[in-house]
Amino acid sequence: MGMGNAHTTLADPWAIFNNIGALAEIKESQAAFSYDHRMQLNELSTLAALVAIKMNHLGLGIGVSQFGDKDFSQSQAGLGIAHRLGIASLGLKINYFQTHVNGYGTAGAAVLEFGGLAELSPVVFFGAHVYNPTMASYGGDSPEKLPTIVKAGISYRPSDKVSANLDAEKDILLPPQLKIGVEYSILQRLWLRVGFNTNPERAFYGIGFRPRRFHIDYAMTQHHRLGFTHHFSVSYLFVRK
Repeated sequence: MGMGNAHTTLADPWAIFNNIGALAEIKESQAAFSYDHRMQLNELSTLAALVAIKMNHLGLGIGVSQFGDKDFSQSQAGLGIAHRLGIASLGLKINYFQTHVNGYGTAGAAVLEFGGLAELSPVVFFGAHVYNPTMASYGGDSPEKLPTIVKAGISYRPSDKVSANLDAEKDILLPPQLKIGVEYSILQRLWLRVGFNTNPERAFYGIGFRPRRFHIDYAMTQHHRLGFTHHFSVSYLFVRK
């Protein structure tokens, strides 16, 4: 989150949520957990966990997330696969998305997503991702459709110490959004991040610490009226010997 969620081109385990096509580019199998605490309200918190497995030119992953509380909650579980083909990798994921409203019951739907990541040059990468291309709904008599979101991004990485990302994202029912993020390594295992979004305008800040087997990250943003959102995540790498 520290890079303003400009993550379409990022090849890390969180690609299971952000762009399944990038999952083939991870270097090691990993397990990860995150916690988002939005606007100082426990009712708006999100928990997420994943396992990503690296197998030659394949990346396999399973991810689960839970938002809300006992009165209103949304949860999602998904299984995805990505395959590297030359300079590009392509991925597909299927999810089960469920919404619960206390007193009204629970409804769910299967949701597809697909994405890709391409290395245009040694320092330029391009990614694209589509969530819910079939415009799935909860089924039955419900007219409510789940969001359909299309995004694309480009990343410039002139060295191992710095990267600059630009994403464009469009929910088909909402105005387009631009996301900008920069990451810089000030020490061998310490990273600083900043980001900015439009619609609405928000600034993001983050820091990451990367010991050999762990990645530990913190990020924050602020809504000018509703307060701060804090993000914490930790990843464990199953390092090959």
